[in-house]
Amino acid sequence: MMDRDLEKMLKKVEKPGRYTGGEIGSVIKKAADIDLRFAFAFPDVYEIGMSFAGMQILYDILNKEEGISCERVFAPAADMEGCMREEDLGLFTLETKRPVKHVDILGFTLQYEMSYTNILNMLDLAGLPLKADERDASMPLIVGGGPCAFNPEPLAEFFDLFMIGDGEELLPAVCRLYRDSRNRNATRREFLEKAVKMDGVYVPSFYEFDYYGSEDSELSGTVKSCRKLFAGAPDRVRKALVRDLETAPYPDNPVVPFIDTVHDRVVVETFRGCTRGCRFCQAGMVYRPVRERSSEHIKDIIRKQLASTGHEELSLMSLSTSDHSEFEKMAMEIADECSKKNVSLSLPSLRLDSVSFKVLEKIQGYRKSGLTFAPEAGTQRLRDVINKNITDDDIDEAVRQAAELGWRRIKLYFMIGLPTETYEDLDGIADIAGRVIRIAGRGRFDVSISISNFVPKPCTPFQWEAQNTREEFMEKHDYLKEKLKIKGVTFSYHDSPLSVLEAVFARGDRRTAAVLEAAFRNGCKFDSWSEYFNEKGWSDAFEQTGIDAGFYASRQRSLSEIMPWDIIDPGVTANFLTAERDKSRRAETTADCRSVCGNCGINRWTECGI
Repeated sequence: MMDRDLEKMLKKVEKPGRYTGGEIGSVIKKAADIDLRFAFAFPDVYEIGMSFAGMQILYDILNKEEGISCERVFAPAADMEGCMREEDLGLFTLETKRPVKHVDILGFTLQYEMSYTNILNMLDLAGLPLKADERDASMPLIVGGGPCAFNPEPLAEFFDLFMIGDGEELLPAVCRLYRDSRNRNATRREFLEKAVKMDGVYVPSFYEFDYYGSEDSELSGTVKSCRKLFAGAPDRVRKALVRDLETAPYPDNPVVPFIDTVHDRVVVETFRGCTRGCRFCQAGMVYRPVRERSSEHIKDIIRKQLASTGHEELSLMSLSTSDHSEFEKMAMEIADECSKKNVSLSLPSLRLDSVSFKVLEKIQGYRKSGLTFAPEAGTQRLRDVINKNITDDDIDEAVRQAAELGWRRIKLYFMIGLPTETYEDLDGIADIAGRVIRIAGRGRFDVSISISNFVPKPCTPFQWEAQNTREEFMEKHDYLKEKLKIKGVTFSYHDSPLSVLEAVFARGDRRTAAVLEAAFRNGCKFDSWSEYFNEKGWSDAFEQTGIDAGFYASRQRSLSEIMPWDIIDPGVTANFLTAERDKSRRAETTADCRSVCGNCGINRWTECGI
C-alpha cells in the first residue's frame, strides 16, 4: 500500500504514474525470500529509462535469481523532486517504495555523459554522501555499467565498482559474491579484493594516477602513470563478454509502463556488435564481436512479448538491423505475423539498399512514414576518412527507389567537426540535399537534414582527435543555415555547449570529477534537456575548479600519450586503433570484417562468429 504522504504528493505533480510502480510485469518478492536488494537506477526520468531494453533484460535476470530482488529507481522530474525535498522524502524504489539508502547495491546505468549530474543529484536525494570514501559499510555499494563505463575515470571518486562490458553474466555474479561475502561477515574491502579478479570488474580505489607537472611543458597535465594500490588488481581490466547471445537470457514478460514512454513498444535485440568499422563509433568498437540470435529464437521472443504485454508495436534492435545474416527472410516472416496481429513493425538502423526497400515496402505498403539515412559526411573523401563506405551512387539510388515506391519524406543524418573536415565537405551536405530534391522529381518531397557535432570517444580510432571549439561549431552551423536554404529542406542541429561538455567527460580523467561536483552544487541537472540546461552553472564550475574544458575537448592528443581509460581493455587493440587512425589520414577505407578480418584483436578472446 502506498504511503499516504506519498499519495498526497503525487496529486501535486505531473505524471504521477512515473512514481507509482505496480505495472504489469513488475516483480515484488516476499521480504522473507530476499537476501540481497539491488536497485537498478536510470539517471533520467521514467519515460526515458523504461524505453531502455538493457534495464528490462537485467531486471528480468536478477529477479530470476533466488534470494535477489531487483527494483527500479529513476530520476524524479523537477516538480516531484521539489516536493520530495520540501517533505524530506528520500529517493525511493518503484516496487516497494523502499528508501534507496536502505538497499544493498545501487547500480547506475551509464548510457550518456550528460546524465552524470543526475547521478550526483540522485545520490544526494537518497541521503548518501557523493564520494565513495565518505560512505560506510551501512550504506549501499554504488556500482555502474554501460557504454560510458569504458572511461570510468570522471566518475571514479563517486563509485565503488564499475562493470565493463556485457552485464548478463557479470551483474548476477557480482551480486552473488557480495551476498556471500556479507554472509561471511567479510568487509567491503575484502569483497572488492575478490570482485576485482573477475573479468569486467574495475575498482577505482585500487588504482592511483600521476600527472605531469607544469615543468614538463609538452606533457603538462597529461597522465604520467597509473599505480596499483592493491597488488591483486589486474594491470588492465578485460571487458566481460557474453560469447553466445543465442543462449543469453531475454525477458518473455517485460514490464509494461502505465504511461506513454519514449519507445512504447516491444523491443527485441537481434544481434550485438557491428562489422562496419565506422571510426567515430564507440559502440561499433566496444561491442565486438558480432553475436546473433537465430531468426527462430527472435520470433519466439517476439511472440511471447507481444502476448504478455499487449503492445501494438514491435521494433528490432541492433546497431545495423539489416546486417543480420538472415535479415530478409526473417523480416518478411515477422512482417507477416505482425500484419495478422495488427502490430506495426519498425526497423531502425537500416542500410537503404534494395533488400531493405523490399522489406520496407512489405511493412509499410501504402502507409509510408519517413525514411532515415545516415551518410554522416557530405563528400566521398570525408566518408572514406570515417570509413562509412557509402558512395554518392548509394545515396542517389536510395532516394530514387524511395521516390518510386511512394515515400515523400527522408531524414538525413550528418556529423560536423569530423577529423580533416573542410568547408568543401560542408558544401557537400548542401549538394546532397539539393540532389535529393532533384532526384525525387515532381510532387512534394520533404528532406530533413539533422546535424550532430563530432565528439571524440574512447576506444575508437578518433580518440586522439581534437574536437572543434564551440565557436567553430557555431560558425559551421551558421554556414549550413545559409547553404541549406533550399525549398523542401529543413535543418536542425545539436547545441554546441553540450557537445563540448560531452567531450570533456568522454575523455576526462579523475580531475574532472571536481567540475562535475561543482556543476551539481551550482544546480546543474538534466543537462541533455534544453529547458533545464544551466550554461552559467557549468561555466562557473570550470572557473571555480580551474579546469580547462579545452584541455580535454579540443586538444589534439599524441599517439604516445597515456589515456585515462587505458586501464580498460575493450577487446580491440591499440595497434588496430592507431592503424585505423593512420588510414583515416590517408582517406583509406577498411572492408567490412564479414568479408575480410581487420585484425582488431577481439579474436584473441573468442571466435568472431562471422
